[in-house]
Amino acid sequence: MKKFIALLAFGAIAAPTFANDSSAAIGLGGLELTRNDVISMDSEELFLSRQLVTVKYRFTNTSSKDVETLVSFPLPPLPGNIDRYIDAPSFSDWREQLQFKTVVDGKPAELGYLEVVTLTGRPETKGVEARLKAIGWPIKHWEDYEFGEQLSERLSQSEKDAFVAEGLLRKEADSNDYAPNWQIQAHVTRKQVFPAGKTITVEHSYKPIAGGSVGGMLTPEYRKGSDYFAEYQANYCIDAAFLKGFDKRYNAEKKKAAARGEDYGVAYTEHWLDYVLKSGANWKGPIKDFRLVVDKEKSDNLLSFCMTGVKKISPTRFEVRKSNFEPTDNIQILIAEFYDPNAL
Repeated sequence: MKKFIALLAFGAIAAPTFANDSSAAIGLGGLELTRNDVISMDSEELFLSRQLVTVKYRFTNTSSKDVETLVSFPLPPLPGNIDRYIDAPSFSDWREQLQFKTVVDGKPAELGYLEVVTLTGRPETKGVEARLKAIGWPIKHWEDYEFGEQLSERLSQSEKDAFVAEGLLRKEADSNDYAPNWQIQAHVTRKQVFPAGKTITVEHSYKPIAGGSVGGMLTPEYRKGSDYFAEYQANYCIDAAFLKGFDKRYNAEKKKAAARGEDYGVAYTEHWLDYVLKSGANWKGPIKDFRLVVDKEKSDNLLSFCMTGVKKISPTRFEVRKSNFEPTDNIQILIAEFYDPNAL
């Protein structure tokens, strides 16, 4: 079960965003993450920030034979509500924007890239792309701005219900509109040889595609009338201490804005950073030594995410250490940043 943590910008103690390497195979339905029973992950050192993600692994081949396998580094699915990702580049140039690099035992690795069509909220991926092509719907639906509107106009109610049941459409909670429910998940891949009985070091670094919203769901006004805040709160483990700290800052900034004669409200941004951690559970046994560091960048930013055992190690950084760790959830990070609009 997820446990709430709140890492407040006001010096409070912590209360009780992109992916992990995984063995992979390319099947008829696209890339599949597979379990490897002879390669162990001895350690993982993960650093997450909006500007940079780095991860360093130590893998050991516990068998008496060399093992060559396809290794995948799955990125968080995009676009999947791409309007959330205001900092995202256009999807066509995401590879250049990521600046993704991999080094194995100190030497640069040759990388490949693969995109897999998935259904939002569903693990099944096989046949999704073929099904969409058979129907005649665009895979990159966000590039056709009229497509979503036309869905509600073209389809009968029974057709809409059938596509919702299939997972291809979702009904928007606040309207009678229907929207595409598929997304593209990108994988950075490489062929990797694990020498018999030896340990290798693998290091990744890249610039993440972070999401964000000017203003958002955290304001007291929005929380009172929102049907979505409970889900938002659960996703990022936002607890009462975090909200108390946010409200204190929000009300202070509101008074400042009023004193300046400004009526457009408090200037703040909610940033989101996701990291696919569960794929790290596909190796032999648990991650023996796991270390996570999250950097919120500014000491007065507010940070919340779901993980236990969080320790503050600097004004902006928080650390989690675990032994024999088997990740069961991905990491979703929320950063609330207040700013002076007149200083921009």
